Amino acid sequence: MIHNYDEPVYLISIVAKILDIHPQTLRQYERENLICPSRSNGRIRLYSQRDIDKIKLILRLTRELGVNLAGVDIILRLKDNVDGMEKEIAELRHEVQKAKSSHSVAPDKALVTTRSIYEMIIFEDK
Repeated sequence: MIHNYDEPVYLISIVAKILDIHPQTLRQYERENLICPSRSNGRIRLYSQRDIDKIKLILRLTRELGVNLAGVDIILRLKDNVDGMEKEIAELRHEVQKAKSSHSVAPDKALVTTRSIYEMIIFEDK
Protein backbone atom coordinates (compact mmCIF):
# COMPACT_ATOMS: atom_id res chain seq x y z
CA MET A 1 0.00 0.00 0.00
CA ILE A 2 1.42 3.38 -1.02
CA HIS A 3 0.63 6.42 1.09
CA ASN A 4 0.69 10.12 0.33
CA TYR A 5 3.82 11.97 1.54
CA ASP A 6 1.71 13.99 3.99
CA GLU A 7 -0.59 11.17 5.10
CA PRO A 8 -0.17 10.43 8.82
CA VAL A 9 0.16 6.65 9.07
CA TYR A 10 3.14 5.81 11.31
CA LEU A 11 2.82 5.23 15.07
CA ILE A 12 5.42 6.72 17.40
CA SER A 13 6.88 3.26 18.11
CA ILE A 14 7.37 2.60 14.38
CA VAL A 15 9.00 6.00 13.78
CA ALA A 16 11.29 5.48 16.78
CA LYS A 17 12.30 2.09 15.42
CA ILE A 18 12.83 3.39 11.86
CA LEU A 19 15.05 6.23 13.10
CA ASP A 20 16.67 4.24 15.92
CA ILE A 21 15.73 6.76 18.59
CA HIS A 22 13.73 6.59 21.81
CA PRO A 23 10.04 7.55 21.60
CA GLN A 24 10.71 10.07 24.37
CA THR A 25 12.96 11.96 21.93
CA LEU A 26 10.02 12.34 19.57
CA ARG A 27 7.85 13.57 22.44
CA GLN A 28 10.52 16.12 23.34
CA TYR A 29 10.68 17.37 19.75
CA GLU A 30 6.92 17.81 19.89
CA ARG A 31 7.12 19.69 23.22
CA GLU A 32 9.73 21.98 21.65
CA ASN A 33 7.34 22.57 18.69
CA LEU A 34 9.89 21.21 16.23
CA ILE A 35 7.40 18.64 14.92
CA CYS A 36 3.64 18.46 15.08
CA PRO A 37 2.36 14.95 14.41
CA SER A 38 -1.30 14.39 13.68
CA ARG A 39 -3.52 12.74 16.23
CA SER A 40 -6.03 9.97 15.77
CA ASN A 41 -9.47 10.09 17.39
CA GLY A 42 -7.95 8.23 20.34
CA ARG A 43 -5.22 10.92 20.62
CA ILE A 44 -2.53 8.57 19.28
CA ARG A 45 0.33 10.33 17.51
CA LEU A 46 0.52 9.58 13.81
CA TYR A 47 3.48 10.63 11.68
CA SER A 48 3.69 11.19 7.92
CA GLN A 49 6.70 10.61 5.71
CA ARG A 50 7.16 14.40 5.71
CA ASP A 51 7.37 14.29 9.53
CA ILE A 52 9.94 11.50 9.36
CA ASP A 53 12.07 13.46 6.90
CA LYS A 54 11.89 16.52 9.16
CA ILE A 55 12.96 14.40 12.14
CA LYS A 56 15.88 13.07 10.09
CA LEU A 57 16.93 16.68 9.45
CA ILE A 58 16.66 17.47 13.17
CA LEU A 59 18.76 14.43 14.04
CA ARG A 60 21.39 15.41 11.45
CA LEU A 61 21.57 18.94 12.83
CA THR A 62 21.86 17.80 16.44
CA ARG A 63 24.08 14.74 16.02
CA GLU A 64 26.39 15.68 13.17
CA LEU A 65 26.55 19.45 13.53
CA GLY A 66 26.07 19.78 17.30
CA VAL A 67 23.19 22.25 17.02
CA ASN A 68 21.03 22.54 20.14
CA LEU A 69 17.22 22.42 19.90
CA ALA A 70 16.88 26.21 20.06
CA GLY A 71 19.23 26.46 17.09
CA VAL A 72 17.31 23.73 15.28
CA ASP A 73 14.12 25.74 15.77
CA ILE A 74 15.73 28.82 14.21
CA ILE A 75 17.15 26.79 11.32
CA LEU A 76 13.78 25.17 10.60
CA ARG A 77 12.00 28.53 10.63
CA LEU A 78 14.59 30.02 8.27
CA LYS A 79 14.32 26.96 6.01
CA ASP A 80 10.53 27.42 5.85
CA ASN A 81 11.00 31.11 4.96
CA VAL A 82 13.54 30.29 2.24
CA ASP A 83 11.30 27.55 0.83
CA GLY A 84 8.39 30.00 0.70
CA MET A 85 10.49 32.65 -1.02
CA GLU A 86 11.83 30.14 -3.55
CA LYS A 87 8.28 29.12 -4.38
CA GLU A 88 7.26 32.76 -4.78
CA ILE A 89 10.29 33.46 -7.01
CA ALA A 90 9.43 30.46 -9.19
CA GLU A 91 5.86 31.74 -9.56
CA LEU A 92 7.08 35.24 -10.44
CA ARG A 93 9.55 33.85 -12.98
CA HIS A 94 6.71 31.91 -14.55
CA GLU A 95 4.60 35.08 -14.77
CA VAL A 96 7.49 37.03 -16.32
CA GLN A 97 8.11 34.26 -18.84
CA LYS A 98 4.41 34.18 -19.68
CA ALA A 99 4.40 37.97 -20.19
CA LYS A 100 7.53 37.81 -22.37
CA SER A 101 6.14 35.05 -24.53
CA SER A 102 2.83 36.78 -25.13
CA HIS A 103 4.55 39.78 -26.83
CA SER A 104 1.47 41.89 -26.41
CA VAL A 105 0.07 44.50 -24.11
CA ALA A 106 -3.28 43.99 -22.49
CA PRO A 107 -5.97 46.23 -24.01
CA ASP A 108 -6.54 48.04 -20.75
CA LYS A 109 -2.83 48.82 -20.28
CA ALA A 110 -0.77 51.72 -21.65
CA LEU A 111 2.56 51.09 -23.27
CA VAL A 112 5.34 53.44 -22.19
CA THR A 113 8.55 53.39 -24.22
CA THR A 114 11.58 55.61 -23.54
CA ARG A 115 13.39 56.98 -26.58
CA SER A 116 16.41 59.17 -26.03
CA ILE A 117 15.25 61.95 -23.72
CA TYR A 118 11.65 61.87 -24.90
CA GLU A 119 8.91 59.59 -23.72
CA MET A 120 6.25 58.20 -25.97
CA ILE A 121 2.99 57.17 -24.46
CA ILE A 122 0.66 55.17 -26.66
CA PHE A 123 -2.89 54.64 -25.51
CA GLU A 124 -5.36 52.33 -27.12
CA ASP A 125 -8.63 53.96 -28.24
CA LYS A 126 -11.75 52.56 -26.69
